[in-house]
Amino acid sequence: MKAREIALRIINEVQNNGAYANIALAKELTRHSLQDQDRRFVTELVYGTVKAGETLDWMLSIYVARPLSKIPPVIRNVLRMGIYQLIFMDKVPASAACNQAAELAKIYGHAGTVKFVNGVLRTIARQPERIVYPDEKKEPALFLARKYCHPLWIVERWLKRLGREAVEELCRINNVTPTLTVRTNTLKISREELLARLAQEGVTAEASSAVPEGVVIHAHPALSSLVSLKEGLFQVQDESSMRVAHWLQPQPGELILDVCAAPGGKTTHIATLMENTGRVIALDIHEHKLELIHQNAERLGLSNIEPMLQDACAVDSIFPSLADRVLVDAPCSGFGVLRRRADARWRKKPEMLKELPELQRRILSSAAACVKPGGILVYSTCTTEEEENQAVIGWFLAQHTDFTLAPLPDDVSETPGMLQLWPQQDDSDGFFICRMRRK
Repeated sequence: MKAREIALRIINEVQNNGAYANIALAKELTRHSLQDQDRRFVTELVYGTVKAGETLDWMLSIYVARPLSKIPPVIRNVLRMGIYQLIFMDKVPASAACNQAAELAKIYGHAGTVKFVNGVLRTIARQPERIVYPDEKKEPALFLARKYCHPLWIVERWLKRLGREAVEELCRINNVTPTLTVRTNTLKISREELLARLAQEGVTAEASSAVPEGVVIHAHPALSSLVSLKEGLFQVQDESSMRVAHWLQPQPGELILDVCAAPGGKTTHIATLMENTGRVIALDIHEHKLELIHQNAERLGLSNIEPMLQDACAVDSIFPSLADRVLVDAPCSGFGVLRRRADARWRKKPEMLKELPELQRRILSSAAACVKPGGILVYSTCTTEEEENQAVIGWFLAQHTDFTLAPLPDDVSETPGMLQLWPQQDDSDGFFICRMRRK
């Protein structure tokens, strides 16, 4: 099966069946033995086409007279793939994009479909100048949404808060493949030793300046081929996520609750900082996700983690005032990690920002009751939105006067005790962390 047909199968799963792009891609690539060049091409074509979303449909509408909704879904995706290659993939010859799209139309359509697809894409190749973005002065939000492939409502939100220059840079960054970072498993190896080991395995990497265990990887063979990963010498984790455990400051021998723990990146980091002593009780509401925590702990050689099936909204009655430290890595809208998930931006809805804060407040209140007097409570999300971050903390502190912000000694945040990271200014995922102490 050719690379473009594999890409089309994946895109159909995402667009027509609601599959997640990363999962569908991994599943399909596993089924086919592709050369590295073809794997990279399929990955770029899938992620790029999915990420461009409504912008591609807007472009196609310039060249297609009929409503796109009248075109069969699979042919619509053939056109999306074709225009993405013509407009966004400079190294793909226009002839290849058009010819291969016509071949796919033969497989999934009929003679009329082939003629239609071929005609549309060859017109685009000859007349790309017909694509004119909205006037950036008169319609700045629509201009940014179209140019950088973001939902208009999200761009409008950010413009009110951040201003034009920052929003444009944020949208641009969201379209760039993020740098891979990993966390050294310091129970087994030092960061310097890990860097040397990775170099032997063909990995180009350097030490992170943001976190002491972090390693930034610039080039690597397939991760699944690395013996160092199988041996549990590192865990894939973003630098912003690694900061969370350091804000919690877990100590050896303590009892710590991680109330929304799966898949276990922060859980295993906490357990490692505790030198594999004490107890880290890792709670999650989904049983199949607890298995991910168990697998990560086993690979990393950690025995102090106790996965437990439990609703985070109801932990207060199980561990009342028992925990030295509690982490609430709350379910959130994920606005801070849009660059990592090709389909995520198009799945977001404004209603999320009304519904999620209610759940976040319930979880935080239940978890807070588990903290010992004098203990630490950390709240974190992978979002940038105030409703889920600063507003939740403001409500919590007003309702729970026995808690106060507890900044670290070296905290230079705008509001000590609270940290908001942004992709465009911090070169990391968008993340929020708040540290509080029970009086």
